[in-house]
Amino acid sequence: MRRGRFNMAGLLLMAGISGSAFSATQALPGNTPGAEVIKVEKSRGQVDLISNVVYSQIRDVRAIRQLKMSLLVPRTSDLKPAVVYFPGGGFTSADYDKFIEMRLALAQAGFVVAAAEYRVVPNTFPAPVEDGKAAVRYLRAHAKEYNIDPERIGVLGDSAGGWMAQMLGVTNADKAFDKGDNIEQASTVQSVATLYGISNLLNIGEGFPENIQQVHRSPAVTEALLVNGAAFRNFPGATIDSDKQKALNASPMGHISGHEPPFLIMHGSADTLVSPLQSAQLYNALKDKNDKVKYILVDGAEHGDISWFQPAVIDTVVAWFKQTLGAPVKGNNTAAAGKNGNL
Repeated sequence: MRRGRFNMAGLLLMAGISGSAFSATQALPGNTPGAEVIKVEKSRGQVDLISNVVYSQIRDVRAIRQLKMSLLVPRTSDLKPAVVYFPGGGFTSADYDKFIEMRLALAQAGFVVAAAEYRVVPNTFPAPVEDGKAAVRYLRAHAKEYNIDPERIGVLGDSAGGWMAQMLGVTNADKAFDKGDNIEQASTVQSVATLYGISNLLNIGEGFPENIQQVHRSPAVTEALLVNGAAFRNFPGATIDSDKQKALNASPMGHISGHEPPFLIMHGSADTLVSPLQSAQLYNALKDKNDKVKYILVDGAEHGDISWFQPAVIDTVVAWFKQTLGAPVKGNNTAAAGKNGNL
């Protein structure tokens, strides 16, 4: 009997609580019997995508080529560090809107993230590096529009895009590559992250089987085309090692001076396209110059495989840029910025 009275009291108590909760939600505008009411915790900010931004115009005799970038901009009034992402593509393509997982993670961490295309083969070196530096200069020229701190810009790239990021880092003080628009702005970068990147065009396939080595001896391989151009008229083409100094000048390893920004280097141990030795030799060269450098070898990872889209890798890159570029500086109008958003 006592147990029955206790259970009845418990049921009445629960019914009272449920009734109170129902009464509270029933008063919400728009509520109606059968509607499900949820409360959303505001734990994540908004990120805006700005596409098809023309950051540079390449003028030729008969044409003008517009180079584009896309921007991910956290919608706050914070003063934000920025990261420019350069895509890989074997020096033959620059599909800059890929790797959205990495770029969005950086944007959600408070960085303005630009993804930039650049000239590829049949264009030759130094065209890509000139474009990379133009992308950095564009961000500085438009820093106020996007609340970018112009003193904190990093670069990120994978594969050939890693080569680009490396080249920008090791040529920070070299004005010879500054061509094109916004020339009054500096193209220096304050941090570099390179994923399975190319550090020396002369030995991309080092340690690989002989049949792969033979590919890299061909005048038609993409690094040879990047440095020497395609065969045409009385030029039969040239191998990458036909002029070793020229190839080294087009390689990050040819520019290391001991004044580089901090470098994060990551490579997969199972990479069969770009030798992991590319990253090992870069790491050792930077370390020998007493530069700040961190090298992570990803056990079992192939070239650009699914390993690189996992949280462990993405979180490592985000943490690197947080460490080397710092966090956004809080502004005074963050709330107002959110209220002015579009639907």
